[in-house]
Amino acid sequence: MPDLTRNAVDVLPEGRLAEQLAGDRPLRVKLGIDPTTADIHLGHTVVLEKLSEFQREGHTVVLIIGDFTARVGDPSGRSSSRPLPSAEEIEANAATYQEQAFKLLDRERTEVRRNSEWLRMEPEALLGLLAQTTVARLLERDDFQKRLGAGRPVAALELLYPLLQGYDSVAVEADVELGGTDQKFNLLFGRDIQVAYGQPPQSILTMPILVGTDGFQKMSKSLGNYVGVTDAPEEMFGRLMSIPDEAMAEYYRLLLGAEVPAGPPNEAKRELARRLVDRFHGAGAGEGAERHFNRVFVQHAVPDEIEELEIGAYVGGEPGLVQLPKLIGAGFQTSSSEARRLIKQGGVKLDGEPVAADLLELPREALVDRVLQVGKRRFLKLVDRAS
Repeated sequence: MPDLTRNAVDVLPEGRLAEQLAGDRPLRVKLGIDPTTADIHLGHTVVLEKLSEFQREGHTVVLIIGDFTARVGDPSGRSSSRPLPSAEEIEANAATYQEQAFKLLDRERTEVRRNSEWLRMEPEALLGLLAQTTVARLLERDDFQKRLGAGRPVAALELLYPLLQGYDSVAVEADVELGGTDQKFNLLFGRDIQVAYGQPPQSILTMPILVGTDGFQKMSKSLGNYVGVTDAPEEMFGRLMSIPDEAMAEYYRLLLGAEVPAGPPNEAKRELARRLVDRFHGAGAGEGAERHFNRVFVQHAVPDEIEELEIGAYVGGEPGLVQLPKLIGAGFQTSSSEARRLIKQGGVKLDGEPVAADLLELPREALVDRVLQVGKRRFLKLVDRAS
């Protein structure tokens, strides 16, 4: 039987999980994820893989999509209130999160719940929940203490978050709850709420926070140091090759459950990238991504196979002129304003030559059969089938 506490930071209270695992029934193991961004990155998969380990041992996995708590905002690890997404963004992200989580979890054996099912409470029920704690208890968390000490505000809405997350454990009758180390206060608080509602308190297991590709800050989309599980194979491989050598041991341990192989660091990094690309894109995808990496970054050549983009739809108000920001935005799934920023910063090239910072339009014929490049790893072949 595998050690389900491998790589864990906290397993609390001491000895409780071992007692539960020695019992005669499957445990209900809970993980809550708030859909505040569009995609899951490798940092999320550290906890998801641990959840999968419990699942493979026959325990019941309960994945809670926090479509209600996302409207409140988790204060964990925050020095200020979290910007809240719109209802439309939450709904779109919730669907995306659920689908991406199944890259690691068994779809047929996962109980997926949305906490809006039970947190859209009647006033009496909400008041009953609020009565289960005190402001002093809520203000014990380090994040709030740091903010108050620095004279920064704590929103009343944020005080509700651990109460609501704790009630999730009541609603699904959780035996165990998983989370990152930044969730320790919330997970322990869930035990208090369960006791208040007459349930046995859950045990908790926290996992390390994966460092980002910069090697020192936690992986985060807002910091741009992330590797998304839906990134294209070439993009994923390239991002992983950018991590510092010093971070490789952590990536191997947390993402592959292995030690860094002996040999040159660059070869170990390539092995890491191949294996992770294979995990999320299928066997052989890692080798293909590596060939692309070698061609673009070692041989400094354009990839052999490039997707095509029809330029006819992006002709602007002036006859025959193509609007570059719209073309880039559509081809590389970004906004026109972001495309303008990339042009200004020299991040857009045509046939390997940077586009001038103030160039926003080009004649149609000047783009046909040329290679448009954004950043280091993304290419499109421009075609005009109407000409």
